[in-house]
Amino acid sequence: MRTHLNPLAVVRNLGILAHVDAGKTTVTERILFATGTTHKRGEVHDGTTVTDFDPQERDRGITIFAAAVSCAWDGHRLNLIDTPGHVDFADEVERALRVLDGAVAVFDAVAGVEPQSESVWRQADRHGVPRIAFVNKMDRAGADLDAAVASIRERLHPAPLVVQLPIGAEDTFTGVVDLVRMRALLWADDGTAEDVPVPADLRDAAHERRRSLEEAVAELHPGALEEFCATGTLSEGTLSSALREVTRDGDGVVVLCGSAYRNRGVEPLLDAVVAYLPSPLDVPPVRGTHGGEEQERPADPAAPAAALAFKVHATPTGRLTYLRIYSGTIEKGDTLWDASAGRSERIGRILRVQADRHAPLERAVAGDIVAVVGLKSARAGSTLCAADAPLALEPPGVPEPVVSVAVESRRAGDTGRLASGLARLTEEDPSLVVRSDPETGQTVLSGMGELHLEVSVEKLRRELGLEVNVGRPRVSHRETVGRGVSGLVFRHVKQDGGAGQFAHVVLDVEPYEEGGFEFRSAVVGGRVPQEFVRAVEAGCRDALTEGPLGGHPVTGLRVTLTDGSTHVKDSSDTAFRTAGRLGLREALRACAMVLLEPVVEVTVTVPEDAVGGVLGDLAARRGKVTGSVTRAGAAVVTATVPLAELFGYATRLRSRTQGRGTFTARPTGYAPAPAPAPAPARVGTPAR
Repeated sequence: MRTHLNPLAVVRNLGILAHVDAGKTTVTERILFATGTTHKRGEVHDGTTVTDFDPQERDRGITIFAAAVSCAWDGHRLNLIDTPGHVDFADEVERALRVLDGAVAVFDAVAGVEPQSESVWRQADRHGVPRIAFVNKMDRAGADLDAAVASIRERLHPAPLVVQLPIGAEDTFTGVVDLVRMRALLWADDGTAEDVPVPADLRDAAHERRRSLEEAVAELHPGALEEFCATGTLSEGTLSSALREVTRDGDGVVVLCGSAYRNRGVEPLLDAVVAYLPSPLDVPPVRGTHGGEEQERPADPAAPAAALAFKVHATPTGRLTYLRIYSGTIEKGDTLWDASAGRSERIGRILRVQADRHAPLERAVAGDIVAVVGLKSARAGSTLCAADAPLALEPPGVPEPVVSVAVESRRAGDTGRLASGLARLTEEDPSLVVRSDPETGQTVLSGMGELHLEVSVEKLRRELGLEVNVGRPRVSHRETVGRGVSGLVFRHVKQDGGAGQFAHVVLDVEPYEEGGFEFRSAVVGGRVPQEFVRAVEAGCRDALTEGPLGGHPVTGLRVTLTDGSTHVKDSSDTAFRTAGRLGLREALRACAMVLLEPVVEVTVTVPEDAVGGVLGDLAARRGKVTGSVTRAGAAVVTATVPLAELFGYATRLRSRTQGRGTFTARPTGYAPAPAPAPAPARVGTPAR
C-alpha cells in the first residue's frame, strides 16, 4: 500500500461514458472483477451484470439508470458511475457528470466515434471533466485503432495521445505495447497478463509511435517541450507527468485500447485512471452562493459540510439519496440543512454503494460519493450543508422534455395510486414532467424520448402493479370567426309568474385580428343602460367557453352591441347577461367559423448532410420552414409545425440523423386547422 500525505489524493471519482453497445457496462464489470470487488465476471447478454441490476435493463440489454460502484486498485479508491448510452437517458449522464472529477470514454474499435459518443463528449466538455479514452472491442473483425483515433480527432477535436500499440489484430489481438514504459503486456486466454520486453518484430514500430507521442506531448506541455528541445527525447517520468497535466487541463486525451469482453486491457486502463485522472484535490474548490455572494469550499474533511444530491432512488424500504460530498464530514445521525428546500434533514444511515448492494459506513468525507437514508425532502439538485455555514451549490441542469403521452389507469379505483406513482417517478427522474391538461382532462407525462416514457410506464406496471393505458395526447383546439354577421337580433323574454325577464340586444360579430376577445358598445340614446351593457359583455364571455364546431373555446372575435331595449319592470342584469350569452351563441352559429390548432416553433439542429431529409419530413408534418442557417458544420432549421404532428418526431429525427439531430419546440399560438376529409360515400350492396 502506498503512503500519501492526504487520503483524498488516492480517491478517483469517475464515470464511464459511451454510445449504446460500445461496451461501457462490460468495461465496468471487468474493472470490478480485476479489482477483486466481484469474483465472477458479469455478462450483459446473460443478465448477470452488477450495474445493470434493474429488471428492465437486463431485459433490454442496455443501461437505463446510472449506477454507482466503489472499488480499490493499487491503494486507490475508485468511485465509479456506469452511465446510460441511449440519447433518451441523457439527463442521467448530465447529473452524473455534474459530480464527477474524471471520466473514461469508451469507443468501439470498428465504429469509432458514434453519435451518442459525440453527445456525451460535449456534455463532459460543458462540465470541464477530464477524460481518457478506451478503444474497446479490438478483437472484432474490422477493428482499427488508427481509424478510431482519427475519428476522435475529427469529430471530437481533442489531441488524441495514443499510449499503446496493439499486438495482433482482430481475433489475434493478444496484447499491447506500453509506449510510456516501453514494455509489452500479453494476455493469456484466461485473462492473466504477463509483462515482457517489446517483441523484436514490433520494436521499430514501437519506437516510431513513442517518438510521435513525445512530439505530440511536447507541443501541449511547456515543461516537456523544454526537455524535448534539450535532449531530443522525453524520460518516462517527464512523459507520465506531462500526460497527467495535459489530461487534467483538457488539452489532450490519453488513448488506450483493449477488449473488455476478453478481459484484455483492463489493468492498464485502471493504471491510467490512477495515473492521469484527477483526485478531488486536483479539481478547483466547489463554488456556491449564500445571500447573493459567491463562496468557495475546499475539498477538506475539516471544512464545513457541503454536499450535492444528484440522484434519488425510491426503494420498497425507503428513499436512497446519492450524494457527492464536496467538503467537510458527515456522520450517521447528523442534521444538515437543505439549502434548496429551506429545512433540516437528518442522516439516518450512510452507505457505500455497490449498485443494488450497500455497505454501511459510520462517516463520509469530502471527495466521497455515497448514498444516505432518512432524507425526507431532498431532491436531485438539492444542496445539503452545515446549518451554521449555509451554501447553495448550482444544481444540474434539467432539459426540456420533447415527447409526451397521455396516461390513465385502466381501473377507476387506481386513479390515486397512479397519481402517487407518477409523483414517485418525477421524484427519481427530474427530466420527467407530469401535468394535467385543464381543457382535455388528460394526465400528460412528458420526457426525453419515446423509450424514456416507455421505460417509465413499464416501471409503474412492474413496481406498483398498475394497469395503465398510454395514448397520444389530445391537443387543445380553438374556434374563431372567419366571416362575421351584423345586426343579429336576440330577445330574451321569460314570463312564468312573479317577476319576469326581458332583454333585447342587437349584436355585430366580426373577426378580431389581434386575437382574444373585444367587446364594444355602440348604443346611443341610453337605450341600454350602462349597467346592462356590462351584463351583456359578461354573458358574451360566458358564451366563449364552447364554440359551435366542436365545443372548443372561442377566440379572435370582436362583438359590438349596436342596439337594444329594456322593460320597465322585467329588465335586469341577469336577463341581459342571459341575452348576451344566448345571443352570441346564436350569432356564432350564423358565422362562418374556423377551427384552430396549436402550433409550435421548432428549431432543428442537424448535420449538413441530413438537411434534405429533415426538410422533407417537416413538410410531411405540415411544417412551414421559416429559416435555415449553417453554424460550425451543422444546419439550424426553424419551422412552424402543428403540435399534433410532433408526436413521434424525436424518434424520427434521431433515425434520420443517426442520433445526431436535436430539436427544441416553443408554443407560438394557433393557426387554422385543415378541414376534416369528407367521409367516403357508402356503397350499397346490390340486391340479389
